[in-house]
Amino acid sequence: MTAAAEALLAKPLREIGAALRARRVTSVDLAEAATARLESAGRSLNAVVTVTRDLALRQARAADEELRRGRDRGPLHGIPYGAKDLLAVKGYPTTWGAEPYREQVFDYDATVVRRLEAAGAVLAAKLAMIELAGGMNYNTADASFTGPCATPWNTKYWSGGSSSGSGAAVGAGLVPFAIGSETSGSILCPASFCGVSGLRPTYGRVSRHGAMALCWTLDKLGPMGRTADDCGLVLAAIAGPDEADPTSSDRPFAYRAPAKAPGRYRLGLLKGSYEGAHAEVRENLLRAVTELRRFGTVDTEVEMPDFPAGPMIGSILAAECASAFEDLYAEKKIHLLRDKASHTHGWSYPATPAVDYLRAMRLRAPMRRAWAELMARYDALIAPGYDSVAYPIGVDFDKTYTDVKTKSPITPANLVGYPAVVVPTGFGRDGLPTSMQLIGRPFEETLLIDLAAAYQGSTRWHLEVAKL
Repeated sequence: MTAAAEALLAKPLREIGAALRARRVTSVDLAEAATARLESAGRSLNAVVTVTRDLALRQARAADEELRRGRDRGPLHGIPYGAKDLLAVKGYPTTWGAEPYREQVFDYDATVVRRLEAAGAVLAAKLAMIELAGGMNYNTADASFTGPCATPWNTKYWSGGSSSGSGAAVGAGLVPFAIGSETSGSILCPASFCGVSGLRPTYGRVSRHGAMALCWTLDKLGPMGRTADDCGLVLAAIAGPDEADPTSSDRPFAYRAPAKAPGRYRLGLLKGSYEGAHAEVRENLLRAVTELRRFGTVDTEVEMPDFPAGPMIGSILAAECASAFEDLYAEKKIHLLRDKASHTHGWSYPATPAVDYLRAMRLRAPMRRAWAELMARYDALIAPGYDSVAYPIGVDFDKTYTDVKTKSPITPANLVGYPAVVVPTGFGRDGLPTSMQLIGRPFEETLLIDLAAAYQGSTRWHLEVAKL
């Protein structure tokens, strides 16, 4: 049964659920297989902070017993998962990936963790992340006390940040899904580098109560899984209003399955997002676009609204990060962070001029209007998930892939709070995955999932699993 359970960890959620309900495997089998794999392969990838074996087995036994009694909590019932280690789990360390918080323990669960437990999911591990979710800036993959997290496709290369462990654990088939967070790319990047599907929800779609705050006006929590459908199932469990998070939206999100007959979509390929990308990234994206033409029209001359997104997010993140980590400054512990670049950047953040922060915040209103005007013409925008394959471990980022020059929509789309789904499109140099992102209108995640699921229905890249 162990081998069967281990193989199921790399399958889509519906297939795992069918095996559980047919009694071909138990939740305990899955929990034991996941925690064992996390302790072995997960540790070798530097993808794990804490394996929650006792909790997982307790939740798995309860899930099995409920199924025996005829109680079924839904598509996540009995299925193990991993949580990025910025989510509070009662009684377990929540380290935020950073040495100053290595012994930190909360006496409550994050809302997302509670909602997944209510859905019957089984927490198998707290997963590695870049320290403070990269908030103090970083220039190497080795920016966590757990060490550089590797993509399972080639362990000489990085799994991406800041949800590094979440991407690697799903990519390696250690857990069927994981929760990550994104402020400006931290779901899309590791999903791209690890060859999995990832969903960045609309800002406010998912409660952030119990999650480390980095940038209050930008932070989002979302799933990574084998398929876009998997991401939709997880989002359905964690979305919704929460009194503990006043920024959470009460807009309903209902998802059961992708549309059986996808509509005729109006799609736009973003100019400048792919032409200067890695050759394999560009070629695989254009093949994916050809596939998407089966489901609608594709305009290839789409210009992204012209705003200084980089300086804007730099000022916003610096000011809000400085406020979020006032204790680090008060206790003068910035020097304990692993990445040396964070020492310089971190100490500069409290000096961010208020006028720069306010100017950037005011610019977000016309930026949203411009994006809304653009999205009135399209159901989704298309771009590479990331413009390169994974970065090599041990090389400073600013010395890596200096030939890649694109206008990525990741930062602008995060500034306006739009959702996106990223899916694998094939492989490039050194056996590393490539990807495509689809950006949608606020609170229209279902449309993105339907479109991505239609693409995945005619391709098989999402079913490829790294062998360790």
